[in-house]
Amino acid sequence: MEENRKSLRVAMLGHKRIPTREGGIEVVVEELAVRMARLGHHVTCYNRSGRPLGGAFSGGRTKSREYQGVRIRTAPAVPYRGLAAVTASVSGAFRAAFGRYDAVHFHAEGPAFMCWLPKLTGKRVVVTIHGLDHQRAKWGRFASAYILAGEKNAVRYADAIIVLSKSMQDYFRDTYGRQTHFIANGVNRPARREASLLKRLGLEKDGYLLFLGRLVPEKGIRYLIEAFHAVHTGKKLVIAGGSSDSDGFLRELQARAKADGRIVFTGFVEGELLEELYSNAYLYCLPSDLEGMPLSLLEALSYGNCCVVSDIPECAEVVGDRAAVFHRGDAEDLRRILQQLCDDPGRVERYREGASDFICGKYSWEEAVKRTLALYE
Repeated sequence: MEENRKSLRVAMLGHKRIPTREGGIEVVVEELAVRMARLGHHVTCYNRSGRPLGGAFSGGRTKSREYQGVRIRTAPAVPYRGLAAVTASVSGAFRAAFGRYDAVHFHAEGPAFMCWLPKLTGKRVVVTIHGLDHQRAKWGRFASAYILAGEKNAVRYADAIIVLSKSMQDYFRDTYGRQTHFIANGVNRPARREASLLKRLGLEKDGYLLFLGRLVPEKGIRYLIEAFHAVHTGKKLVIAGGSSDSDGFLRELQARAKADGRIVFTGFVEGELLEELYSNAYLYCLPSDLEGMPLSLLEALSYGNCCVVSDIPECAEVVGDRAAVFHRGDAEDLRRILQQLCDDPGRVERYREGASDFICGKYSWEEAVKRTLALYE
């Protein structure tokens, strides 16, 4: 990709922290910011104060003032559930509003509540809607109302809105009459890893089905567990991910899985263990009820996995005919497909064939950066 003629000064906020994998937003912010800095732009990311999920970056790395050419600044947050995200977006917006930036880029609907403030000080404002967060089951009435207000503020004040799926583009046009820019996330082509660390978890290559993501209700994990209970197989089900703001939901899932010794909870994973889980799974399953653009699905396909997904538009747009699809929320339909795939390794292999080339050819971080910079300019 060619360098842009003008060096832009960009602020990004709304994520938790980079460099971490606490969620898909953090991956997107890091990928965009690092690549923009590499092209000569001046990018500042406002990291939320507090301890990262998993604690892996609780040392000096998150306290560093720079990461791969990206300036890291702190958005102070009140460390209580429901307040951390709100207070970080307020403090981050104030710092960005009075900083020397050409563009301020908000990520997610909740933080976008404050997008009016940089606009007030003459900044160009871009908002990326990663998902319709006010619909997520984990939020209470007040939080959902606040997030919906963030969506409406984005519609009213943002110079440009980025969405991650065609269905979301339709939503903003039909609901608000607002035109948006569809800029898909990208994916990197990974190197597959042999199963080494997995042995500590009692796992081996092709010996497990994998779910990887945040443990929140809208990911459909309840009926994944229900479906797997009825699948006749010696393979295990690995549920990998952190609980974020939903510790009660994690305990519910563990209680549902307690009677089935084949189900393994790994907690938050990253680094080599994450790569080994992707590299050696028999299949990957994403049974979500609600998504923006699921990065974990792109990553699973990039490792050449056979994937099973719900038929929501955000998943269907990604996989086309390259994955097995079941009816959203239908545990019996999911059980049927999982059983068929467990019984038919040849079918699994056919889904795997060409999966990595397909997804890496379809989604590019370089293209996402190029189109996002064009919006800033």
